[in-house]
Amino acid sequence: MMCTKVMAQEVQEIAIANEYYLRGEKEKAHEAYQTLAKNFLNTPLIYSNYIGLMFNLGKYKEADAYLEKLIKRENKFLYRLDLGVLLVKSGEQQKANKYFAALFKANAADVYKMKSAADHLSAFSLLEYSTRALLQARETTDNPNLFALELANLYRLQGQKKEMVSEYLNYVSQAQGNLPYVKNVLQLLLTKPDELKALEEVLYQRLQETKQPETYTDLLIWTNLQQKNFYGAFIQARAFDKRFKKEQSKTLEIGQIALNNQDYENAIRCFGFVTKEYANTENFLPAQLGIIKAQESKVKKTFPVNRDSVKYLINEYNTFQQRYTNQPGADEAQISEAILYAYYLDQKDSASNLLTRLIKKTNASAQTIAQAKINLGDIYLLKGEPWESTLLYSQVEKTQHESPLGYEAKLRNAKLWYFNGDFKLAQEHLDILKQATSREIANDAMELSMRIKENIAADSNGTALKEFASIELLVYQNKLDEALDNLQHFQSAKTSPQITDDVYWLEANLLMKRGKFDESIAQLQKIINEFGNDILADDAYFLQGDIYEHQLKNKDKAMEIYRDFLTKYPGSVYAAEARKRFRLLRGDFEEKIAQ
Repeated sequence: MMCTKVMAQEVQEIAIANEYYLRGEKEKAHEAYQTLAKNFLNTPLIYSNYIGLMFNLGKYKEADAYLEKLIKRENKFLYRLDLGVLLVKSGEQQKANKYFAALFKANAADVYKMKSAADHLSAFSLLEYSTRALLQARETTDNPNLFALELANLYRLQGQKKEMVSEYLNYVSQAQGNLPYVKNVLQLLLTKPDELKALEEVLYQRLQETKQPETYTDLLIWTNLQQKNFYGAFIQARAFDKRFKKEQSKTLEIGQIALNNQDYENAIRCFGFVTKEYANTENFLPAQLGIIKAQESKVKKTFPVNRDSVKYLINEYNTFQQRYTNQPGADEAQISEAILYAYYLDQKDSASNLLTRLIKKTNASAQTIAQAKINLGDIYLLKGEPWESTLLYSQVEKTQHESPLGYEAKLRNAKLWYFNGDFKLAQEHLDILKQATSREIANDAMELSMRIKENIAADSNGTALKEFASIELLVYQNKLDEALDNLQHFQSAKTSPQITDDVYWLEANLLMKRGKFDESIAQLQKIINEFGNDILADDAYFLQGDIYEHQLKNKDKAMEIYRDFLTKYPGSVYAAEARKRFRLLRGDFEEKIAQ
């Protein structure tokens, strides 16, 4: 009866001590725990808080006596660990090193115990000792990949990126299924060019030593893609396809990525390889179409656009359709052919006929029909029939609701209202599109929305903006000479300072399309000089580099601009591309491949 009463009383005292602890009243809590510690039966209930308080308050002698007493009575691994922690806390580093080395070695065969030791020491931020515990277990069990993920995380917390990468690679080598996780982690953690370069070198070394080349080749391709080194990715993907003979070509995937990133030369290299090596597989047709698309993109990016080159592309698309009539790629080729007719040969009726036939095609997919309707709507806008355009766009909005094509159609409608000077209705569409899943569509919507708001705030009637929008419609309709004349007149009138940077930007692009590259660069320089802190400044500077590189073929000047760009606009969306182009022009990637 007396024993029960005493135990009940001590439980109440423990609750009071814990309350002091939780409220941060350290001295009161310490005094209460000190009294409670005299009864060994209380140890499981007070140990964690009590030892932590002694460490926190610097009562190292008391902690030492308490731990020695506990170890004498019950030789628990936890108490021995905390004795080592005490040595570190009290500044006896050399003793702590020897103590932990002996403790780990004696228990290293028990991997679960060593994992708990690492976790416990991590809680005290003793990450180096946590690492040593796991490494000792690895050595003792002769398992080179043991605790790879745990060690990778510990090295990450200690800022040891080289060691971290090595352990993540050990983790990948355990199972192919670990690859996506490791790619995601490394994409977040390795953000600097030299870090990615170091990873690439490690992968090359591992590739020579490993019996699992598929995993490391895949990672090497991924690393090249992170650096936007599409030639390097092509080399590795080609080797991957030749060696592993997978059903789905890795090189085809790299070709599509290169094409999306406007690296047309390497896209053509990739697609060309696939057409030769995968001639009788499902990879062949997308590669064949990819070559024509890459060639088309090159033609469109060389100003002024050569009409003979456009006719050649139309013939290529037509040949493709005739050869592969019942294949999905044939429909895609038909859409591309129509766009070339409309925008580059001014043959709008030919374009309309192609798209109308496709829309009526019974076995065409819903997405293909929706895309054809959007493009047909664009052509009606070229012809000056906006109501036909909005009818088609609205049909796609309805049938492709909440899909990328549906958002694309809604953006087209927003721009149509904008061109017509109905800014309120345009704004309603744009507000919805800001939440679009496609980042490109959301950014376009945000940019146009900001332009409307800024100009309406300065001029509630939007007079100047209406005139500017009408000029943009002329550009959309490919009436470039008329647009340029109107724009220069608009600029000389100086009616709206809020839109001046947009005027410079539009004029620079029109001059570039007309092949007047020096004048275009001069207009871009006006943006940099007069609007250096505004949204278009980095666009203007990057486009100058692009003109020097691709139109004027002035490699040195382009390199100079890309190098300066990285200093002036390190946070720009173009930063990664500028870095890649600078390194490519400098010859970094070629040297790397040659090694």
